[in-house]
Amino acid sequence: MADEAAFAEFYRVMYPGLVAEMYAYTGSMAEAQEIVQEAFTRAWPRWRRVGGYDHPRAWVARVAYRLAVSRWRRARSLVASLSRHGPPPTAAPAAPPGEASVALVAGLSRLPEAQRRALVMHHMGGWPIAEIADVEGVAEGTIKARLSRGRQRLAALLDAAADDKEETWHA
Repeated sequence: MADEAAFAEFYRVMYPGLVAEMYAYTGSMAEAQEIVQEAFTRAWPRWRRVGGYDHPRAWVARVAYRLAVSRWRRARSLVASLSRHGPPPTAAPAAPPGEASVALVAGLSRLPEAQRRALVMHHMGGWPIAEIADVEGVAEGTIKARLSRGRQRLAALLDAAADDKEETWHA
């Protein structure tokens, strides 16, 4: 019972942040929610071990990132199949995300994957640089460089998008 209560509390506290992190990484809220749910589903049977880690959130997040990459790889192989068989029937559209979220996700999608992952993990996931370095298997200086370069590039992309939008309003 104690394990179940601890896991339920862990899920309640960590789920929203991990979904936000995966949304920024994948660009899809539905995919982010599915990935995070799957990561927690994988954590539950291992909870006695995972719950004893210094940073169990890092374990769940790493599983989520790996699931996202696996989905991208599968999607590539499905593209050929979809072109042969046509697209699936469309569902009713969900409410769109806010303008700022769309701009941020669009900007993040144009960054190199390592920079995007570092930015999302640190700024959205709240990961300390040392933990990101540990999970990524690189030096802390490498993460600092990825964050610095990623922030610079993202700022430039967001500024360019804002300038484009401003030109559209004045045209």
